[in-house]
Amino acid sequence: MKFSSLMRLGALVSALALAGMAQAQTVKIGFLSSYSGAAAAQGDQLDKGVKLYMKINGDKLPPGVKVEVITRDDTGPNPDTAKRVAQELIVRDKVNFLTGFVWTPNMAAIAPLTTEAKVPFISMNAAGARIMTNAPYMARVSFTLWQSAYPLGQWAAKKYKKAYTAVSDFAPGHEAEEGFIKGFKEGGGEIVGSVRVPLANPDFIPFMQRIKDAKPDVIFGYNPAGKAASGMMKAYADLDLPKAGIKYIGTGDIVTDEELQGMGDVALGVTTVHHYSAASDRPSNKAFVAAYRKEYGEDHTPGFMAVGAWDAMDAIFYAIREQAGKVDPDKTMELLKKYKSTTSPRGTFSIDPETRDVINPEYLREVKKVNGKLANVEIETIGTAIKDPMKEADKKK
Repeated sequence: MKFSSLMRLGALVSALALAGMAQAQTVKIGFLSSYSGAAAAQGDQLDKGVKLYMKINGDKLPPGVKVEVITRDDTGPNPDTAKRVAQELIVRDKVNFLTGFVWTPNMAAIAPLTTEAKVPFISMNAAGARIMTNAPYMARVSFTLWQSAYPLGQWAAKKYKKAYTAVSDFAPGHEAEEGFIKGFKEGGGEIVGSVRVPLANPDFIPFMQRIKDAKPDVIFGYNPAGKAASGMMKAYADLDLPKAGIKYIGTGDIVTDEELQGMGDVALGVTTVHHYSAASDRPSNKAFVAAYRKEYGEDHTPGFMAVGAWDAMDAIFYAIREQAGKVDPDKTMELLKKYKSTTSPRGTFSIDPETRDVINPEYLREVKKVNGKLANVEIETIGTAIKDPMKEADKKK
């Protein structure tokens, strides 16, 4: 009898173990970033944000559920490569989610794939706004350029009469230019010139010389962050535009937190509107910056791309938890439309249920010295929940 009881007990334990194994679920996340090419530094920010989130929150999942992050290099602004590696992740690796991307053209290239395969994609950075219109399986937790450029134009019109715009020549640059010009003109300002700078190997000196000759009160700038931001700032300094009385303003990309120390004192006084600054004293941000520096070194400062990666992973984990690991693409998209974070380093933000785009706080920032180091100091909150103004403007057309 004892032997039979033990046999029955053993069979029961085995059955329960097998049931547990059957219920175990691995959720696969395809992560696309730029590990090579001109945007490797920005891609590194995304990578660091993902790894930090996974280290701190990777175990915060339902019982029996685990996450596998499968990483691929898109090699920079390369839509063909982006499409190929995304297709491999969907077909061969059978991922449940796609996320990442520094570059808007890469995001645009995979939009049809996400629709056809019904694989949700969450943008960590790529900010081109119009991509989202016909991509029902895409959502964004980063930002759009109009969210910062349009209110900056409104603010600038109260201080300056004449502006010159200088933006990178691709979709986000065009959108930033469009948003700033609309806001500046609505406030009574005059645009005295506009220039679009090539993405590949830009020489900023000729463009800055053209701006200097036009004698505007202010330059509105946009570039895709990283080394382009430092290059544009150097040209601004080399041609003595500050001494000519020409102020420099723009989206947060022109003075990214991770590049700021290398720009030198010429960056002092540069004013931007953006959704994040590493110098913010929000408790959630102070905790994030401390964790980032503990993990990667005290000389490493997280930029907005690291925050975008952190928040994208949080949105994905939310969708996984709400479905107990058994993720369905349509349920995922419905859940993402309800996503709201009150613990992000940027402050409270959410996803617009109508457009699947981000609703961001936006801050007016000025580069100042804090404890001997350059920092983007938030001096005013432009708005706590700004929808993409471009989509609002498009509705009126």
